[in-house]
Amino acid sequence: MWTEKYKPKKVNDVVDQERAKKSLLYFLSNFKKQRKKAVLLHGPCGVGKTSLVYAIANQFNYEIIELNASHFRDKKKLQSILGEAIKQKSLFAKQKLILFDELEGITKDDRGCLEELLKLIEKTTQPIILVTSNIEDDRLRKLKRKCLLIELEKLSDESIVKLLKEICRKEKIKADEKVLKEIARSCDGDARAAINDLQFLAAGRKEINKEALKALSKREKERTVEDAIKQILEERDALGILQNVNANIDEIFLWLDENIGYFYRGYELEKAYEMLSKADIFKARITRQQHWRFLFYVSFFLTQGVALAKKEKKKVVEIRKPLKALKIWMIKQKQAKRIELAEKIASLMHCSKKTAYKELFFMRFLKF
Repeated sequence: MWTEKYKPKKVNDVVDQERAKKSLLYFLSNFKKQRKKAVLLHGPCGVGKTSLVYAIANQFNYEIIELNASHFRDKKKLQSILGEAIKQKSLFAKQKLILFDELEGITKDDRGCLEELLKLIEKTTQPIILVTSNIEDDRLRKLKRKCLLIELEKLSDESIVKLLKEICRKEKIKADEKVLKEIARSCDGDARAAINDLQFLAAGRKEINKEALKALSKREKERTVEDAIKQILEERDALGILQNVNANIDEIFLWLDENIGYFYRGYELEKAYEMLSKADIFKARITRQQHWRFLFYVSFFLTQGVALAKKEKKKVVEIRKPLKALKIWMIKQKQAKRIELAEKIASLMHCSKKTAYKELFFMRFLKF
């Protein structure tokens, strides 16, 4: 992959981000004097957050320890791995650099991970760099106060074109500048996506022109829930259909449960509900055991499982909204938000959650 082949080896190889480079280098070179012992790197996907950390480690001879947030679901596992890493010295007498990537992966349904991470940051003797693409997540509120925030900005089309030109030069590929500009424009500041597109277009070619650009399929836009449910019920191939749907798994269950009975009959109906049942079993295992690898099976049974329950393709005219069930689900979601808000108010006002919850009704009339 060209994204690995042309990964920055030194800090100056990282495209743009001059302010972020200086801030991070200053933090690391003066780590012992720093009041905050961790950095929170944030910015859009593909702008060089992780690449910058590796470039610094490579150039200044740091021993980098990379951890991915999605691998941690409880504080015990985090303590056993990260807790030891922040105490131990490098076997090779190098300065350690702990990289905690994809922080957003730990912010949902975790069991004490964020609280444990805050404690470990206070104890660390090694610099910790946290990376996220979603700095606005409310769950990161406490973490942001403990970290030095460094933002990497969205890359300009000109910077991406310059990067693509350099890769073309090294690969000895002739490329039309207008094509490179079109790749940069379509990637919207994501250098990683631009390099992947360039490699796709260059496969088997020594020249990339406008004709070659036609081979580049347009990126899938976010599809509605109705479109996804319709495809599952109509087609026999629906694997991966939920990847670009802005809805969670619980909603998909409700939509399918509402519509299956209108379009499936007899054995097909029985088989489709069997698939829904299996998906629900794996969803329950995720909740109980925190085995998130089962999410693949949930998605598989909801999409490909239900799609293959029918013997042949169907014509679906209209998808029905699961009004009653969806309303109940929305009420529960709203209730959960109120409980979460009450917990935050209780911690700030030094009162019980029950008292804070009762006062929420009156607080909406307050003017600030």
